[in-house]
Amino acid sequence: MKAKFVIPLAIFIGMLVFLAIGLTKDPHEVPSPLIDKPAPDFRLNQLDNPAQSFSPADMRGKVWLLNVWASWCSGCQQEHPYLMDIAGKKVVPIYGMDYKDQVMDAMQTLNRAGNPYTLVFSDPKGLTGIDYGVYGVPETFVIDKQGVIRYKQIGPITPEAFETKLMPIIRKLNG
Repeated sequence: MKAKFVIPLAIFIGMLVFLAIGLTKDPHEVPSPLIDKPAPDFRLNQLDNPAQSFSPADMRGKVWLLNVWASWCSGCQQEHPYLMDIAGKKVVPIYGMDYKDQVMDAMQTLNRAGNPYTLVFSDPKGLTGIDYGVYGVPETFVIDKQGVIRYKQIGPITPEAFETKLMPIIRKLNG
């Protein structure tokens, strides 16, 4: 009779342990299986000039940020002024992937709020985002000179996150 309760009790305690560990983790620190792996290749049309395209291969030899954003994203609106600040300092080129968005809505957002991006390209169906493991926007990737993803920021970039996480990686990669 006692053995009947031991197994369910052990499973329950095990689940409590996993829950307790999970609750101590920062949800913005979800590990990405793409870290230290080559960035998935793609070729997407530029937002403002669909006859032209962009590919990560175009960036070989440069450290750059890939910022996945959308006009409908409140977190993207929150981080936008800080992206403008980073772009103004010319610390690192920022390339924008407009994710699951309408071209006109994205263009209006950039015209209204300013454009921090060196170049913006469109991923209207989100297929490239899937390749990058994007499950919500904004997400930002630090990509090195060889085209390898070195860091993934989930959620809006804040001044603190940029200075304490992204900038040290960027300095090291450019050094």
